[in-house]
This record gives sequence, structure tokens and C-alpha cells, in this order.
Amino acid sequence: MDPGAPDPGIIARAAALLRAGELVGLPTETVYGLAADARNPAAVRRIFAVKGRPADNPIIVHIADAADLSSVARRVTPLAAKLARRWWPGPLTLVLEAAGDLPSVTTGGLSTVAVRVPDHPVALAVLHASGLALAAPSANRSGRPSPTTAAHVLADLHGDVALVLDAGPSRVGIESTVVDARGERPVVLRPGAVAGADLGLPAEVGLPGAASPGTRYRHYAPSCRVEIAPIGQGPTMAAEMAALGPRVGLLAPGPVPPGVTSLGRPSGPSALARCLYAALRAAELAGLEVVVVEAVPEEGLGAAVMDRLERAAAR
Repeated sequence: MDPGAPDPGIIARAAALLRAGELVGLPTETVYGLAADARNPAAVRRIFAVKGRPADNPIIVHIADAADLSSVARRVTPLAAKLARRWWPGPLTLVLEAAGDLPSVTTGGLSTVAVRVPDHPVALAVLHASGLALAAPSANRSGRPSPTTAAHVLADLHGDVALVLDAGPSRVGIESTVVDARGERPVVLRPGAVAGADLGLPAEVGLPGAASPGTRYRHYAPSCRVEIAPIGQGPTMAAEMAALGPRVGLLAPGPVPPGVTSLGRPSGPSALARCLYAALRAAELAGLEVVVVEAVPEEGLGAAVMDRLERAAAR
């Protein structure tokens, strides 16, 4: 569908399915999500089953408007209100004490909830039409590269989701930043599309843990091996690895050596963020054995991109 003018009939169909306890593949500005009614325990349990997601890995709850935050959080702190005013709709997730009526399956058994307002017209249209808070982790099998197109969702979840809304590629390409907003200062639990330095307040970096979705388990990994090349050395590393015999792909600016498959030539963190997951999936489809990805400076969005790369490369 046209993301600028979502079809009302399709939006209504998606909303009806969600109210009936079904799962819907939903585009957001970060990645595609697998949405269900956050207050329907059976529907949320289906998310975990379909994804193969560990039960103690909490799910981000999506709401239609910052004014709805008090419906899912026990207390909206002054810090949370300030960050919501600045960043919502947008790729910032806030961790707060959960409202008492949220099922424990939605919160991963924790007393906290991770919540955000997505910056995507289709996602917002579905949220408004359904009248629900939607639990929506990335719409992929757990541990796989996150989906940034509807085709990626279908590749992983075909037959397990009632409807997938196709609104084209995700604009940002990596997941939201997760911030613990229960105190007086933001604590970054997961780097993402909003840099810690852009929060407008002195931010701390907390230890990744159960309070944050997407930090406790291996994530973002394709079936082929991922190697990270130092800045400026991607083509050289790819050529050296290809000379040893494996089928090698390269995701880096600069020339592509003979015998190496190009997976894109992104220049800078934003470009790499937009194409990273799609490139990893393309490498699988091409039967590549190794993917060499050239690093980017770990500043701003680059820190989040490198976090995803390091998790994909972990063995």
C-alpha cells in the first residue's frame, strides 16, 4: 500500500484481525513488526511461539499517541514525558513500570514495560483503527536478521501470520533505541536509531539486560558467517578470504575485488543501517558462506550499526 495514503479498507481489516487475536505483519520506520493485542495473553504467546522467542525476552508495546502512555505505564516520570514530547512518534523506546493490567507474557515476566509510538503512517493508522496497544517485536524468526521489507516477513513467517501490510522498505533500517526512563536521567539499554547524545540530557549507558528487548540473546545473524573489516579494509579482507576458497560477499564502499559478490556499497552509517539486514538476507539467498562488512565510526547512529554488526558476527 501507499504509506502516504493507507487504504482505509485494508487498515480496517488489519484492525479487525488484531481485535480477534490474530497476528499482523506491520511496517514501522525501523523494521517490520509482528503485531498482536498487547492485552491478549493468547495472542502474545503466539508471537513467542511463531518467532521461537525466549519467554523472558520482553516485547516492545506500540501505542498510537504519547497521551496513551499512562494506559500501559504505572507512572509516567517527568523524564519519560520530556523524551516522549521530543521523540514521539519516533524510534525511541521508553522503559517504565508496567500498568497492572498488562499480561506478564507481554512484559517478559518483568515489572517493566518497553513502549514507543512508531513514526510510520501505516502503523499509526492501524493503532488508531484498532484502539489497541500492540505488542510488536520484529517480524522474523528469533535470532535472524530483522525484516525491513514485507518480503522478509513472508520469507520467515509465511503461514504463521494472518496479514502482512506491505508499505515498502523501512526508512531507518535498524531497531529503536531503548532507554530506561524510570529515574531522573536516561539510561541507554540498547543503542539504536536515536543516539544517546541526541537525547537532550546527560545519558548513561546501562548494562544490557532483561529490561530491554533484543539484548540478552544472539540477534540479527544470517546462516552465513559475518566478518567485520576495519574501516577502509573491506575490499582487501574480502579478497583475502575469497582466495582461501569460500564464497564471499562484500558490503562496503569502494571497489569489489574479482571473485567477490557485491552486496551493496553504502557510504556512512545511515546508508549501512538502511541496507544491512537486507544485504545479510541477500547473502543467504545467494548461497554465500562469508559476508565481509566494513565497519563505520562508532559515533551517533554508527554505534547502533556496529552493535548490530557485532551481534551478527558473534559465534
